[in-house]
Amino acid sequence: MNEIVKQINDRYPCRESVVRRLYQLYGDGDPFPPAVYFYGHTSTGKSAILREFLARLPDTKYALLNAIECYTNKILFEGILNRLVGHVPCASNGYASMATVDSMKEFVKQLQKLEDGYGYVIVLENAERIRDMEHNVLPMLLRLPEVTGLNISVLLVSDLPFEKYYVRTGFSPVVKIFAPEYTKKEIMAIMMNDYCRVRDQIKADVENPKKDTSEEVIEKQLKVLDNLSKDFYENYLNIFLNVFFKVCRDLKELQLVSFECFQKYCEPVLEGTIGPDEVTKLWRHISKTMKLALGTIYMRMGNVNQDLLKPVDAAAPESVEHVQTMKRLAQNLELPFYAKYLLIAAYLASHNAAKEDKRLFMKNHGKQKKRLQTVNAKAKVSEKMATQLGPKSFTIDRLLAIFYAILDDKVGLTCNLLAQISTLIHLKFLVFASGEGSMIEGNARLQCTVGMDFIMHIGKMVGFNVRQYLCDFF
Repeated sequence: MNEIVKQINDRYPCRESVVRRLYQLYGDGDPFPPAVYFYGHTSTGKSAILREFLARLPDTKYALLNAIECYTNKILFEGILNRLVGHVPCASNGYASMATVDSMKEFVKQLQKLEDGYGYVIVLENAERIRDMEHNVLPMLLRLPEVTGLNISVLLVSDLPFEKYYVRTGFSPVVKIFAPEYTKKEIMAIMMNDYCRVRDQIKADVENPKKDTSEEVIEKQLKVLDNLSKDFYENYLNIFLNVFFKVCRDLKELQLVSFECFQKYCEPVLEGTIGPDEVTKLWRHISKTMKLALGTIYMRMGNVNQDLLKPVDAAAPESVEHVQTMKRLAQNLELPFYAKYLLIAAYLASHNAAKEDKRLFMKNHGKQKKRLQTVNAKAKVSEKMATQLGPKSFTIDRLLAIFYAILDDKVGLTCNLLAQISTLIHLKFLVFASGEGSMIEGNARLQCTVGMDFIMHIGKMVGFNVRQYLCDFF
């Protein structure tokens, strides 16, 4: 046990407790549990750990499917059987499945024909999609050992808690495993494991420059790169996570943006203008790049990050380039009209204190006395402005209240409007701060991830002055 746990933990650190729990259920030689529900936030290593773990189990065959692809019962059942027996539809067999299965009854019959003496595990990712299938699919999947007589287990993988499935009582008990979000310290440890890969990628870029560079310069840069230690990369990650961790917890996204910013971070070191131990100068050099990347994180609109990291043209001020980049992004973003207003409302909710809402959005809010304490509080330095400190969380009720306050049209609270909030969450313009999965109940708290320059251009597209409703500017 310890060997398998160690091997997987070396490859995917900070998940030892989850791997140990999986081993207790599947690796001790006991019969498999009928059903296991493995859930947690996106990008917490669920799928990667399962693939690595199941591949190491002796005398075990497994089928890995994504429920999004299985939009009919036939595709689901035949996909499971094909993977369990190792059958691959291809040109030689006419792309035919192992067996034609149209119903749950036929599926159970085919499972009963499998070899005894093996353990079978069926892994269904995005398992919440099974709720949309016929009513008997999920209940039968939870009791396959009983109806087949095999040592078989269904492992459901999802982002939602199991309570959202509304399963009736009387079925086999479901064992639940929770994969918590990575902490800042854990993300740091995982990203430090990428050091060799990142350094090799930087080295490859240096050896194959996009512009004409002399052999002498390349050789000099490679020598500097070879002398860079892990401490240099660790210092960079500390800076990077201090900026990005509050807005983004998605490990894959952090790894992607981190590498793109690290290329810019290394430039003055490779050129010899800044020493690798001059952290303050390196921070000043990278801060503007990180600010630009922070405003467009999660966006997949062409090569946006590459555009952000282009060197600034000497003929054009950096601020002009920044504005043009944000304008281009806003124009290319095809959001519905009300979704744009919802995004603006979310930005205002994230960067204004809730106590200021009445004064900002109500016409007859009364007069505000100018006290010395209030005047001093508004004399803010840039670092203490709400728009610089990062987004704060807000409730769905507050978002909708601001949305209706800034929108001139009278529109009802329809399913279409709520779907547009879900779309903004799917696009990662809004992220859950807490209460994920309880949006309808009103318990969820969200944060807005877009930057100020971007939201300013969204406001111009709908004729709305965003600055007029930000406490930092009056």
